[in-house]
Amino acid sequence: MNRTHLLLIFAFLLIGKLSAQQEPMNLTLTDAIRIAQQHSPEAQAARHTYRSAYWNYRFYKANYLPSLTLTSSPTFNEQINKITQPDGTNLFIKQNQLSTDVSLTINQNIPLTGGNFFVKSSLTRLDEFENDVIAYNTQPIVVGYQQTLLGYNSLKWDKRIEPVRFREARKNYNEALELVASQACNLFFGLAAAQANLDIAASNYASADTLYRYAEGRYNIGTITENEMLQLEINKLSGETDMMNARIEVEDQMQTLRSFLGIQDDVEIRVLPDNEVPDFQVPMAEALQMAMQNSPEPEMYERLKLQSRSNLAYAKGNAGLKADLYVQFGLSQTGDKLRDSYRDPMNQYYASIGISLPILDWGRSKGQVRVARSNVDLINTQAEQGMKDFELNVCKMVRQFNLQRQYVQVAAKADRTADRRYEVAKRLYILGKSTILDLNSATTEKDSARRNYISALRTYWSLYYGLRSMTGYDYEKNQKIAENYPEI
Repeated sequence: MNRTHLLLIFAFLLIGKLSAQQEPMNLTLTDAIRIAQQHSPEAQAARHTYRSAYWNYRFYKANYLPSLTLTSSPTFNEQINKITQPDGTNLFIKQNQLSTDVSLTINQNIPLTGGNFFVKSSLTRLDEFENDVIAYNTQPIVVGYQQTLLGYNSLKWDKRIEPVRFREARKNYNEALELVASQACNLFFGLAAAQANLDIAASNYASADTLYRYAEGRYNIGTITENEMLQLEINKLSGETDMMNARIEVEDQMQTLRSFLGIQDDVEIRVLPDNEVPDFQVPMAEALQMAMQNSPEPEMYERLKLQSRSNLAYAKGNAGLKADLYVQFGLSQTGDKLRDSYRDPMNQYYASIGISLPILDWGRSKGQVRVARSNVDLINTQAEQGMKDFELNVCKMVRQFNLQRQYVQVAAKADRTADRRYEVAKRLYILGKSTILDLNSATTEKDSARRNYISALRTYWSLYYGLRSMTGYDYEKNQKIAENYPEI
């Protein structure tokens, strides 16, 4: 008996679990956008792109901070080598030695000049196993400086370009999330339109079936013609076909939305569009101001102009006289014992200048400079035109959005009116006071009005999130969109 009870309980639990799995997921537009911005492949790609930009920026910042490096390169040598003697002759002598060294260096890049300042301390030990000799060489402190004269200063240009690039990356991430919201909105209303079509098809089929059955009695008593009876049958068959096609469309749109939202389970989704839209207008001047502050496009054009000028500076740096400067001075000493190598260190100095001047390159350097200068002019022109187009796009979207709410209101009223007209036409036809053509016309207008209303809602929210992506501003709450950068 107990075993039977356990089996029954298990069966009820299993049925309950299966029933819970089959329950559809009801989604509002806000829910769909929240899920998309958290789990969609596009949102994840935006987060990875931002993290990459963040670490590139950290790498750039590290170039201007001092670095501490420990180096060591021990070598062991046991072979016969050709050794030059003090009198200038060469002899083949067997060597058996071990050289060990350690060096600690502090480096600091100088952005103003593009050079490198360093402080170094090193110790070297040489073991001669053939003669059982140990020698030390120490450099307690060495101070040096090196740089390229009259050349391209990458540190200076990076300091101008990289902050702009990182600001662009931050704004790109915020824009990407709003574009994800806009795409989620399109897919949401794509499924809403498909579900509306299925509801329309199911309603039309049910109505056509009812009218067909009702008309059969009237046809048997001769109150309607055979042509009208056949038209009703065609309406019924067409409604059945429309309903099957609508089911296929719903499955396709549902699968597309599930894939975009990152939902792995094969769960049924039922979208719930909000019939109300917010009542506000977007000021044109404010939208342009917010777009200039928050959109990545101005930063992108600024970066492109800086990069073109950097390329010109690089071409000029490689075109003429180039010189490399290296100087160092410090203390050094040697000894048979470690402590002796630090006693009474001697001064050491080293300086070198390398000069390179192209004499004949057949105009290659001059051509590179002219190409770079032409590219600067081209980028400036493209940036100026791009910013004009950007402003025009913002203005166009603002005007469209401000008018779209009125379109939604008109479409909603047309939907209600067409639905009432259909009910009137259907009632008049049943009473025999209207023709089948009037009924079909009312049905078509009802379906078209419903589809137009869903389309108007879709356009409204697509414009809204498109405007948010361009301006980085939430006009419904009248505040800047919160910046929520991913964890690094």
